[in-house]
Amino acid sequence: MEPPVEKTVDPTLAEMGKNLNEAMKILEDNPKRIEDEKDKKYSRKDIPGPLQGSGQDMVSILQLVQNLMHGDEEDSSLMYRTQNVGEQGHMALLGHSLAAYISVLDKERLRKLTTRILSDTTLWLCRLFRYENGSAYYHEDDREGLLKVCRLVIHSRYEDYTTEGFSVFYSKQPVIYISSASRAGLGQFLCNQLGLPLSCLCRVPCNTMFGSQHQMDVALLDRLIKDDTESGKVPLLLVANAGTPGAGHTDKLMRLKELCDQYKMWLHVEGVNLATLTLGYVSSPVLEATKCDSMTLTLGPWLGLPAVPAVTLYRHEDPSLSLAAGLTSSQPVEKLRALPLWLSLQYLGHDGIIERIKHASQLSQRLLESLKNLDSIKTSVEDESSSPVVVFKFYQEYPKTDQTHYTTPPTTSHDQSSSDRDVCDAFNQWLGEQLALLVPASGVDAVELEDEGTCVRFSPLMTSAVSGTRAEDVDQLVNCLKEKIPVLSCTLQMKEEFRQEVNETAGLSYIEDLAWPGLGVLRFEHGSDEPDTVKREAEAEKIASALLKKLLELESDLSFSSGPEFGGENNCIYIGMATEDLDVSELVETIASTGREIEENSKLLENMTEVVRKGILEAEVQLQKANEERLLEEGLLRQLPVFGSVLNWFSPVQTSPRGRTFNLTAGSLESTEQTYVCKAQGTGATPPPTPTSSHSKHRHPGQKYFKRSLRSFDGFSETSSISYTEEVEKTSQQSSFTAILPMPASAESEEESPNQNGDTTVLATQTEEEEAPSDKSKLCDNSGTKEEPASLS
Repeated sequence: MEPPVEKTVDPTLAEMGKNLNEAMKILEDNPKRIEDEKDKKYSRKDIPGPLQGSGQDMVSILQLVQNLMHGDEEDSSLMYRTQNVGEQGHMALLGHSLAAYISVLDKERLRKLTTRILSDTTLWLCRLFRYENGSAYYHEDDREGLLKVCRLVIHSRYEDYTTEGFSVFYSKQPVIYISSASRAGLGQFLCNQLGLPLSCLCRVPCNTMFGSQHQMDVALLDRLIKDDTESGKVPLLLVANAGTPGAGHTDKLMRLKELCDQYKMWLHVEGVNLATLTLGYVSSPVLEATKCDSMTLTLGPWLGLPAVPAVTLYRHEDPSLSLAAGLTSSQPVEKLRALPLWLSLQYLGHDGIIERIKHASQLSQRLLESLKNLDSIKTSVEDESSSPVVVFKFYQEYPKTDQTHYTTPPTTSHDQSSSDRDVCDAFNQWLGEQLALLVPASGVDAVELEDEGTCVRFSPLMTSAVSGTRAEDVDQLVNCLKEKIPVLSCTLQMKEEFRQEVNETAGLSYIEDLAWPGLGVLRFEHGSDEPDTVKREAEAEKIASALLKKLLELESDLSFSSGPEFGGENNCIYIGMATEDLDVSELVETIASTGREIEENSKLLENMTEVVRKGILEAEVQLQKANEERLLEEGLLRQLPVFGSVLNWFSPVQTSPRGRTFNLTAGSLESTEQTYVCKAQGTGATPPPTPTSSHSKHRHPGQKYFKRSLRSFDGFSETSSISYTEEVEKTSQQSSFTAILPMPASAESEEESPNQNGDTTVLATQTEEEEAPSDKSKLCDNSGTKEEPASLS
């Protein structure tokens, strides 16, 4: 009997289940015994498998959850994130289970417990983030707090809103102002949830001429508010940023607060930089956020706490309006949302909270200091001394186009600058993806900024706590960046040379694709006379696929592909990043010659197919004609089965065997009479040469394709390289070929060997410099006798 298979469970799930089980045992004062009611049990065939019987044990259920989480193949990145949840994460997960358990208590005990949890958590957060005399609203969606704040402001500014509803907006339309650098879709979400038209939303541009390009233009905002006030609208609320979602910039909160006080507007602030309010030193722009009317905190990613709610801190004196807006609730169950956060904050303590936020800020400063020493890297940081977000990009001047190589008119400066930005964006998108793949613990990603294009963003406050980012990961990130910069620079410099080589090479066409991060894109132009467009496209696709397959088989450092999954050109070869030792001319010529070879082989195969088809038809006609001639020559009597055999035995027919052979090279039917005479098949016409690459280059052993020849390549010294080259040249000059030639009667032979017929053949050796004999080697002489080749010794 085989031993039972031991069930394995993910350590995190097992630990969480263990903690929950122990907590349930501690909290249950009066455990109830479950009576066994065997007489009430019944079975139904339509009940699913896991529900049959008396239930499953906890290990089996957790194993099922693990299989659903990871699937058949365990995702390494998901396992990495799960293992870095830590014990503080277990406390947050345990809080959700405890909230469900506490909800079954009696009302009075539940009211006291929820009031204590809510008041403690609110007090701790207000002290941590320097927000005195504030209230807190806990919500799952991080946008929901701002939504409830908007409802609160509507109730405050429109006294009749409770009784008359949306009709109060007809005469005085509310206006919500939001920065253009805020996260996408936030304004539309507010209008949809509040039932307001999009005309109530005003997007405030950022500074373009003076100051930061990501800060709200305060002077323009002032003019917009004045215009709305004069037109009878009500300025309702302003959403500012203390750390924009893209680059982590902070608005001029002090001036914005003064402007809001002037027009009796509500100021709401959100952003990742609010986390630095817990540190001992806080920059003055961020410190002004403590004077705003409300702020939203996302403690989950900042502290690495899973499934904890976001918090909106606000100040308002009328609790009835807060209740009407939904910021407070009389239901005790709603107050239990703070329980996971209440448990986690106690577990971390003040020092643990500060340590995590401080660690993330130090990682940003470490990366920023390293980026200052790198060429071709441009940073976009507003306050380098305290910014927790580092945004950088690869930047280099695009090589100027030499217009003498083109017949097309030169592009304008505007088009050129737009093209340069598109190429730079594609390169930085590739750089961000490569860094995220090589150093997944860093949490870097590519972000699209309105004015600076695509950049690489490092925001450890949002990723380090979950990913477990360390200082060593930042150093590895810098090393990978140093390796990628030369590749990007070389590729950018070679793009123009690649374009020129492709345009000057027959059979190739250059395809402009600014979104492709690589050397470039080309297409092999298939010369086809096929009038059908569908068939012509099919032939071109077949040749392009064969060409790509050939290029992928070559041992080179380049990457070849058919393009991106969506939006790529058809039947094109996309070439990836290049290195400094790339020989562009050899690359282009190899692609062109390989394409021609594939095209010629395709045409040869098509022609041979047609020739064979015609030859079969001609052979059928000639066979029928030969049968008729045989019937006339032998007579009708010899065709009878029995009588013909007896007649042939008494009087045999003296006829030479006749047949036909099909010559694939000549594409014609030939008689086999000469074959039977010589007892060997003739060579026929000389076959055409096999198409090969015309651009051949001597390559050292181990040297990859498309590499420039270097003096000391692959460990070869200069002396050894020269001697190796001389030896190759000497060998090629002394190369010889052997041919079996018929020996003339008057010639003097050095080596003779009589054959069976008494004739003599000679083994002649000639160098390539001597003149080849005009008469080719023949297997039959004029008398029809066979010449056997002499044995080679």
